[in-house]
Amino acid sequence: MKLSKIQRLNMSYFGLKVGSRKLWDAMRILQLGEPRWGQTPLMLSNRFMSQAKDPPLTAERYKVSRLPFTEVSVEDILHFQKIIPGRVFTDEGDLKFHNIDWLRTVRGNSKVLVKPRTTQEVSKILKYCNERGLAVTPQGGNTSLVGGSVPVFDEILLSTALMDQVISFDDVSGALVCQAGCVLESLNQYLGERGYTMPLDLGAKGSCHIGGNLATNAGGLRLLRYGSLRGTVLGLEAVLPDGTVLDCLNSLRKDNTGYDLKQLFIGSEGTIGIITALSILCPRKPSSVNVALLGCENFSNVLQVFTLCRDHLGEILSACEFMDSESMRMVQTHLKLINPLPDNAFYVLVETSGSYGKHDEEKLNTFLEKAIDSGFVTSGTVATDQTKIMSLWALRERITEALAHDGYVFKYDLSMPVEKLYTLVEETRARVGSSAQSVIGYGHLGDGNLHLNITAKSHTDALLSALEPFVYEWTSKHNGSISAEHGLGFKKREHIYYSKSRGAVHIMQQLKQMLDPKGIMNPYKTIPPAD
Repeated sequence: MKLSKIQRLNMSYFGLKVGSRKLWDAMRILQLGEPRWGQTPLMLSNRFMSQAKDPPLTAERYKVSRLPFTEVSVEDILHFQKIIPGRVFTDEGDLKFHNIDWLRTVRGNSKVLVKPRTTQEVSKILKYCNERGLAVTPQGGNTSLVGGSVPVFDEILLSTALMDQVISFDDVSGALVCQAGCVLESLNQYLGERGYTMPLDLGAKGSCHIGGNLATNAGGLRLLRYGSLRGTVLGLEAVLPDGTVLDCLNSLRKDNTGYDLKQLFIGSEGTIGIITALSILCPRKPSSVNVALLGCENFSNVLQVFTLCRDHLGEILSACEFMDSESMRMVQTHLKLINPLPDNAFYVLVETSGSYGKHDEEKLNTFLEKAIDSGFVTSGTVATDQTKIMSLWALRERITEALAHDGYVFKYDLSMPVEKLYTLVEETRARVGSSAQSVIGYGHLGDGNLHLNITAKSHTDALLSALEPFVYEWTSKHNGSISAEHGLGFKKREHIYYSKSRGAVHIMQQLKQMLDPKGIMNPYKTIPPAD
């Protein structure tokens, strides 16, 4: 019996013969440690709320001064009740979850949470807030990693959680129109039943809202295959700070009439308005999916594997991720996931997706043969069924969740030339020494995106001073960006100049002033105030 490279790779790791009962038992290892799918990071955070100490108030920790916004009154609350009866919340217990980010690093003090269902309700709420000078923090799934989705002081929280309806889907063009509060995973399930898939995939897909994804211009795991949201979003609807509804909600792939206004709101982080609905182009769901997890001795070999991926997998390559050994240690230690390839310095996760399984397998075999014969890969395993695929992906997708169990996390989301990705991790590790519990690096090879994470028992100014501005200066020096996909939020606002010129920031400030002259939309976030 002639074996494929995939079969040889799996059996070479387990050291077992074809047809043996032990082989199939061993292959089941890939199913152990499988996450409880549907238990998202946000749900886990909610569970821990009652178990962990609240973080300090953001305003106190970062010594922020409150801007002269109006404080919410009983009359304001009664007015909101008239607009959305039964969907205004003031109980401290209801608000606690919304006032703290899921990483438990920032905490606001909002006294009011409103949950509109329609664009018209959002419009009425913002119009009133603008007239009264009440600041507003839009909130979707509250999965921001930079403090962008929770208030800094007592801003009114406007949640899109009830704006979760699919408006239409064209099964010929693949254009999906939906409200901004739809959960990414729910949209993917809806599309999957119709033979399509979302062009975006994130570890937080079970919690994040598609409107928040647009507002932060989220990148995710398959940007390599489907491109960024700036290319896949066809149109959107947004409510401006004064309550004006901006209707750019078309589903045309070509529309060259004037300025492309939707691009202003993609990546704006809720600072110039609230996205309420969108149209997005969705690709066909692949019928053939394979995932390979490969072990490498050093980062140079990781880069060689990535080069081989592009050369040999071409159009079927849908993801190429890397993790260091510390990343793997985190998910093993804190989440009890099983690593099928222990004792490797680095790991590369490669996904292929296509429409013809035999063709994809042949291409994957050619790639694996070249990677093994060249000595770039020391061990590996391949999954072709959904359960094992999910188990392998969990090792990558749940790193952020595992880090939250390791202590306070200093998170950096950076883009730079791909050959420089791990150099920064090594230099950071040497710089902080024993003052940190761990320094780990993982990310998206396909788009040069590094997730650098440093954990410590607690937040300390000394460790923060060792990291900043060092990380930002290093990134800027190597022609990178200080925010690849998470946005700037509250935590990185003042560091924007490491990636943008003062002239560019000045134009952003002018746009903010024009669209939000009273500054009520998500204040203290994204764009620094004008000098």
